[in-house]
Parts: sequence; structure tokens; C-alpha cells
Amino acid sequence: MSSSFDHHLLLLLLCLIRSFSADLIAAALCLPEESSALLQLKNGFSNASSKLASWQPGSDCCLWDGVTCDPATCRVAALDLSGRSLSGGLDRSLFNLTSLTSLNLADNLFPGIRILDLPFSKLANLSVLNLSNAGFGGQIPAGIGRLEKLVSLDLSTLYLEELPNATLKLHDPGLGTIIRNLSNLKKLLLDGVNISADGYEWCRAVSAATPGLQVLSLRGCSLTGPLHSSLAGLRSLSTLRLDQNNLNSRLPEFFGNFSSLIVLRMSSCGLQGSIPERIFRLRNLTVLDVSENPMLSGRLPHFPQDSALESLVLSGTNLSGPLPPSIGNLNALSRLLLSRCSFSGLIPRSIANLTQLAHLDLSFNGFSGEIPPMRQWSRITEIILASNNLTGPIPSSLGNQRLRNLTKIDMRNNSLSGSIPASLFALPSLLLLQLSQNQFSAQLEGFSIASPSLSTVDLSNNMLQGSIPTSLFKLSGLKVLSLASNNFGGTLELDRFWNLRNLSNLDLSNNMLSVRDGSNSSWYGSFPKISTLKLVSCNLKKIPAFLQSQDGISSLDLSDNGIPGAIPGWIWSIGNGDFNYLNLSFNLFTSVEGPPPNLSNSSMMILDLHHNMLQGPIPLLPLNTIVLDYSQNNFTSSIPASFSTYLNYTIFLSLSENNLTGEIPFSICSASYLQVLDLSDNNLSGSIPSCLMESSTELGVLNLRGNQFLGSIPENISERCALRTINLNQNQLEGKLPRSLANCSLLEVLDLGNNQFVDTFPYWLGNVSALRVLVLKSNRFYGAPVHLPGTEESNCTFSKLQILDLSSNQFTGNLPENCLKNLKAMMFSSSDDGLQTVELHSCSWEPADRSGCLGMPSVDQISSLRLPNGIELHKC
Repeated sequence: MSSSFDHHLLLLLLCLIRSFSADLIAAALCLPEESSALLQLKNGFSNASSKLASWQPGSDCCLWDGVTCDPATCRVAALDLSGRSLSGGLDRSLFNLTSLTSLNLADNLFPGIRILDLPFSKLANLSVLNLSNAGFGGQIPAGIGRLEKLVSLDLSTLYLEELPNATLKLHDPGLGTIIRNLSNLKKLLLDGVNISADGYEWCRAVSAATPGLQVLSLRGCSLTGPLHSSLAGLRSLSTLRLDQNNLNSRLPEFFGNFSSLIVLRMSSCGLQGSIPERIFRLRNLTVLDVSENPMLSGRLPHFPQDSALESLVLSGTNLSGPLPPSIGNLNALSRLLLSRCSFSGLIPRSIANLTQLAHLDLSFNGFSGEIPPMRQWSRITEIILASNNLTGPIPSSLGNQRLRNLTKIDMRNNSLSGSIPASLFALPSLLLLQLSQNQFSAQLEGFSIASPSLSTVDLSNNMLQGSIPTSLFKLSGLKVLSLASNNFGGTLELDRFWNLRNLSNLDLSNNMLSVRDGSNSSWYGSFPKISTLKLVSCNLKKIPAFLQSQDGISSLDLSDNGIPGAIPGWIWSIGNGDFNYLNLSFNLFTSVEGPPPNLSNSSMMILDLHHNMLQGPIPLLPLNTIVLDYSQNNFTSSIPASFSTYLNYTIFLSLSENNLTGEIPFSICSASYLQVLDLSDNNLSGSIPSCLMESSTELGVLNLRGNQFLGSIPENISERCALRTINLNQNQLEGKLPRSLANCSLLEVLDLGNNQFVDTFPYWLGNVSALRVLVLKSNRFYGAPVHLPGTEESNCTFSKLQILDLSSNQFTGNLPENCLKNLKAMMFSSSDDGLQTVELHSCSWEPADRSGCLGMPSVDQISSLRLPNGIELHKC
């Protein structure tokens, strides 16, 4: 007992001495019980041996990493274990450190630990508590609300898929109860905590309990609005974050009274109305982010000269009008992000005065005119002006070598013209040059200095002329190069690219080039490892042989080259299992070379061989294909019963316009993911497999037109029918139409023309509200049209019907004028005031008068997006 007392007395003397000498402070020992508690805490972690290496028995815990002691008491006053990725358990010994004034466990991994079970109320001296992003989950305990000395509380949490239970909530007790006694709080950060409170509740709770609050961050807390006027009492706020909530509120005018406000972030929270002009006049405001609020509208005001704004983020709003010339007053601005708004007019020349600007994004607006000069933007890193109406040349100042930090230029989808400055390719930090979809028409100039950093160059969809400059092949860092859809000409040997060691994506399609494989095969093995190669319409004479050495290719498009002969057998083996897209359409291939290899492990997802001259039986190739197009060839076999084995994942299958014979095997229905089946224009016969219409719940398009199918339409069509298009035109089908066709509630196109159906008019199809095209021509439908839309008997309106063809049938009787007028979707505007009128007249369907009221285009001409309107009654 005496020995223990003497030991404590000695420690006390050491502490007193340490309070007078900084050197002695660093060398003194902490209390044994607190050292023991910390070691016990360490042992509870599963990975602390290396992360807390200084925590060793017998050493002074006040010198341990992350530990701070109070020199007056020798007790642990602060513990900072943030950012160490500690995991495992949190030993209760932590809560024996009752002198702690600061505890920071942020950015660790404590999944499965319910914060409710932890006795935080024992740490009554805490003024700073940070448990953010540490994996804690569940209800926040009431004990935290009893830490009345708290000045800063951070319980923010980010949702992680690997930690689905690491979500905190404030339900019972709620936010108001937790912070009721925390009147000293200056910082409250609860990002990601599920609070689920309405505007009146949470606004009043915060303003009443913490009137001196300086930082309030409630991002993604499931809060609703509208914002309550009680928030006006938080006059000391310097940071306010309410983004990613569902406030559905206007920005309050009283925000303009927050004279200390530095940061205001309210993106993606349902803001409405306009931004109060007073907010832009707050002298200390440096960050304003109200992006991704599409209901936020209005115009930008005049900007004062004394503005401190450094970041203005308004992307994804409906703000409109021109940028005011006073934008040039924002001398401190480094981020100006205004993409996807409704701005228009010229980009003011005063924007050149923003000498601190680093990020500029004005994309997807309606800006017009020329791009102003940028000589003074020495700090700029990104210039994004894509998808506007900009015209004229790229300013020469953009190639200024003072722009040493510029990494991204994106001006695609404008109307820029003239030449592309060669100096752009020499910018030392440039990573991306995106100038596609413009009107550049000059020859691409060569350059003497090639930027080693440039990794993406996209000049596609312009009118660039001449030959491809050799200096382009000096861009050693190039990964993506697209020169597609220009007017480049001449012969280009593929071996020119061998020096671009990092090239992975190359597109030379749709120019006037003649691309050649090269006569020397020695370079094949040293060609860059390409993942995507597109050489559409490049006048190739053969499939490039260097592809045999490409073990990383995933996408290959050699369509429209007129390549003759056989598809080489080796092409199925390239890519080392990653080959997923192959397009050889619009060529002159006649066969597939050799026996098909074993492709059971193939990753091929899209295979397009349509519009060739392939003959013989249908090739049984990849097993995992999602899109398979063999149409417009000369295949002459029947569809093998085993074919469905190769359609396990197929969504789109087209064998149309071949010479296939025989019946459709019933096994086709085992292709359970099939959404589009097109077997049109062949010589198939037999009956339509009933399972295609009676069992399938995925099939959306069934096109069997132009064959020799017999029998009737399957009777028992499923109520879960997903068909949107049924085309059975030009077959030999007969009988009546099954009433179960009405189960296809999504049906838009039904073409049964040129068959031998014998039935009355199917008025009951009027209940299919999506129906836009109905073709019954050249059958043997009969009877009076008493059940047509508009008659008393049907109550069916065919409200969306745009094309109706009843010609060449045996209908009798009269079609009243009011019937035609009820075909609302066939109406069109013929007056300046926008009123819709119908110019159809009453027709007689008696044999003596079979002239048509209106002509109608073939259903083959129907656009899936926009249909012409018409009705054909000829020879009804």
C-alpha cells in the first residue's frame, strides 16, 4: 500500500516538474492504468501490430503515436487514431480514459459494432468527438447527447457496399433529443446519418439547441423541407451543407444575412425558384454549389467587385440567359462549373480576366459566337465547352505554352471551324483533346513538339482533309485515337502505329483512306496491344494479319470493307478470352474457314455478320452471345434443333433475308432471355411454335413476315405477354384471331396482312391502349364494321392508332364520320393557331364504292420513333 502510494507520489512530482520544462514533458511517464487501458484497446484491434507499433508495454504512453497527455495531470487528454484502417473490435477499456477531451476514430473499419452499445456518456470531458466513416452502425445513443462540453461532433458516414450495416440513424431518440443539451457546439457534422425529419422539426431543433453553430453539415440525411425560418437564427454559420436531401424548398432570402458564411453547398436537394441575389453579395462566401437542382431557375445577377467567390457550381440547374459581363469581377474564382443549364448568348470576353481559373465547364448549354481569348489563364487545368453552338476558330491563345497545367480540352459537338492549332499537341500537361463533331475542314497540320502526356485525341466527325500527318505518330503517350468520319485520304500503312506503345483504342473509320496491313510482317509482334479497333469503310483488302498476335483485343469492327473470301478460323481465338464484339457486316465473305473451334469459354457478346454472302448451314459459333445478326446472307439450311444451346444469353437474334427452310424448332423457346426474334423473308414453313407467344414473358419483337407458315395464331397467349411488335405479314396463316391477343398490353405494331384469316373486325383490340399500327389488309375479314372505334357497341377508342390498313377484305356497311374522328392519333394540325383538325370524310364500304379515303405507307416504312398517320380502306 505504502509502495503504491510512493509510486503515485513520484509520478505526481514528475508531472509538476514537467509543467515547468518542455524537455521533461516529452520524457515523462503516463499513468499505469491508462497505459494498460490503451494496450488493452490495441489488443482488441485485429491489425494493430504494425499500425500502432509504438504502443509497447513499459514505454511512456504519452509518447505513443496518436496519444496526447495533459502535462498538468499526466492523464491521456487526446486520442487520434484516424485514418489507420484499424479493424476488429473496440475494447471497452477506451471508456476508462475519462480525462479525454478529444477522441478521433475517423476512417477506420469497425463493421458490425453497434454504436448504441458503447458507453460514450462516461467520457464527460469530451469537447471533440469524431467517429466519421469508421463503420459504426445503428441508432446513435442518447449518451452522446449528455456530453455537454462538446464543441465539435462529427458522426458522418458514407455508405459502402462492403459495409451495408455501417449506417447510423437518429430515430429514437431523434436529432432534437441528441443535441438538446449541446449548447456549446460550434461544429455539427452528420453526413449520411439517417435522420428522416421534416423541415419544421430539424430546423427548429438545430436553431434552438445550438445558436452559436458555425459548421452545419447534414448531407444525405433523408431530410425533407421546406426550410423553416427558424434557421435564420444561426447567424454565426460559416459552413452550411444540406446537399443530397429532398428539401423541395426555395433558397431562403435570409441566407443573405449570414455574413460569416464561407461555404454553401446545397446540390441535389430539390431547390426551386431562383437564387436570392443577396447570396451573391456575401463578402466572405468562397464556395457556392447549388448544382443538380433542375427546378432552380432565373438568371445570374451582377457580380460585385469585392466578391470572394472561388468556386461557383451551378451545373444541372435551369438557370438561363447570358453570362453577365461582371463575371470578370470574380478575381478569386478557380472553379466555374455551369454545365447542363439553359444559358445562352455569347461567352463574355471579360471571362479572360479570371486569372485564377483552374476548372471551366460550360458544356451542354446554348452558348454561341466565338470562344474568347485565354491568354491569362496560366492556372487553367480543364476547359470544357462541349455541346453548345460555338462557332469560329479555336483561339490561338489556347495553344499558349503558358498553359502548362492544362490537362483537358473538350469542345466536342459545336460548330467550330477552320484549322486545329498544331500548338495544342505540344501542351506539356495535356491528357485529353476532344474536338469531335465540329466543322473543322482544313488539313491537319504537323507539329514539331509532341506532348508526352497526351493520351486521348478525338477529332472524329469533322471535315478534316489531306493525309494524316506523321507527327501524330510521335505522341508516345497516346492511348485513344479517333479520326473517324472525316475526309482524310491516301494510303495508310498500319505499321505506322507500332511506335505508339500505349495505344489501346484506334478508330480510322469512314474516311477516304486505304488502310493496308503492310508488306513486312516483322512488326506484327511489336504492334501496340489494342483493345478496340474500328476500321469501318477503310478499303481493306483483307483482315489485317497482325490481329493474330493481339491477345488483349475486346472490340473489332471491320464492317463495310468489301473483304472477300473466308472468315479466317483464327479470328475466334484472338483476345485471350476478352473478345466480346465483332462486326464483319457489309463485306463479301462467303464462308467461315475450317471447322468451328471450341468456343465454350468465349466472351463474345455481339456478333454481326449481316449483309455478306455466307452460304451453307448456319454457323454454330459463340455460346454466350447477346446480340447475334446473321441476316442478309445466303444460308440455306434449316434451323438446327441444337441452335438454342447457343442462345443461353441471347437478347437479339436475326436470321432474316436468307434462304432458310424447314420449321422453327420448339427448342427456340428455351432461349429465355430473347427479346427480339427476326426470321423474316426466308422459306420457313410449318406452324408457329405456340411457346413463342403463349409462354415467353421476355420476347418484345416477333417478326416472321415473308415465310410459308401455316395454321393459326396460338390461342392461349399469356397475360404476361411482353410483345410490342408482331409481324406475320405474307404467310399462309388462317382461322380467327385469338381474343388472348389483347393480353399483349404493350403491343404497338400488329401486322397480319397478306394471310388467309377469316374473322370479323377485332374491335376488342381497342383495349390495347398502346396499339399504333394495325394492318389487316389482304385477308378475308368480313361483316359490318359495327364494332369499329366510335360506335356505341364497342366503347373502344384505339386512342393511339396512327396507321390502320383494312384494304382488300370483305367488309360491308358504312363507316360513319364520327368513327374516323375518334381516331385521335391520326389528327394533324392544319391551322396557324395550333388547333388540331381531322380531314377525313365519311366512306362507304359497299362493293360499289371501294375507293380509299387516304393512302398509307407500307408498314416496312414505319419508324419506331415517329409514325406517319394514315388509314387505308381500299377494296375493303
